[in-house]
Amino acid sequence: MSRIATVREKRIAVDSAHDFGRVAVILGGNSSEREVSLDTGGAVLKALTAQGVDAHAWDPAEKSLVEFAAAGFDRVWVALHGTGGEDGSLQGALQWLDIPYTGSGVMASALAMDKIRSKHLFEACGIPTPDHAVIRHQADAVLAAESLGFPLILKPATEGSSVGMSKVFDHDDLAGAVDLALSFGGIALAEHCVIGDEFTVGVLQGTALPSIRIETPRVFYDYRAKYESDRTEYHCPGTANAAIEAMYADLAMAAFRELGCTGWGRVDFMTGGDGMPQVLEVNTVPGMTSHSLVPIAARQAGITFEELCWRILETSVNEAIRSGTIEVAANDA
Repeated sequence: MSRIATVREKRIAVDSAHDFGRVAVILGGNSSEREVSLDTGGAVLKALTAQGVDAHAWDPAEKSLVEFAAAGFDRVWVALHGTGGEDGSLQGALQWLDIPYTGSGVMASALAMDKIRSKHLFEACGIPTPDHAVIRHQADAVLAAESLGFPLILKPATEGSSVGMSKVFDHDDLAGAVDLALSFGGIALAEHCVIGDEFTVGVLQGTALPSIRIETPRVFYDYRAKYESDRTEYHCPGTANAAIEAMYADLAMAAFRELGCTGWGRVDFMTGGDGMPQVLEVNTVPGMTSHSLVPIAARQAGITFEELCWRILETSVNEAIRSGTIEVAANDA
């Protein structure tokens, strides 16, 4: 890797719920991931209140930013998935209001949400990621299929939770998949489909959590496999070899830091028959539902769900990291 943006991040522990002050758990919203966000926010709210935190749900689809500014919150646990919550919009509003919040800042959130621009950064610094093409209309998809081959993955450039995503096996299915991906506005991404194992690595306060290998009976790990199916299997840790586990951890941290992400998040991979992981994307507000991955990895690391929610809330007090200097290190490797 020739250029890796690094953020030195350490946990700032908070011992008393009183020290957090009045906390808003922002959830719901108007994105395509509203229902998942409500589940995440509800679980987080329950965990925080059980530990004595003065936490309250706040749905921006029901109450305005003006009302929020006057509500007297001291900090925010961001549980808002998708557009408006993960793309830097909410983070920018909270910074303008001078209200601390969990997770990554404005630019990192925007970059991670934009799958195309994050891929450009990964490629520029040598982080392995599947070959791709930008799709604006049907003709682009035909050219992408010729260069990338089938099967390929088509997905909106700025959606999460596999919303609008398709695995395309031949030309007959291409047009419908393009229409679906483009129906969410903006542009879409065509990606070489890596045939192999899907892995994910959670990140918490500067440390990689144990990897998870995902097995699903569905065509790929889509929305239903993530949130509805009881047949999806999660193997944590995802590897049986310490050296391979370290490889996933190091690559996850490199991708996370290259985008300038802080606090917590999740890095997704596909690994083909050559055994070399390729980074798909970085998620800055991963799900915290009953089927979610970061809580599974945290539990493997000895962190309960309640403690995980507390520690994520701790990232809102880590202002030195969010506003501090991001160093760019030259590396000849």
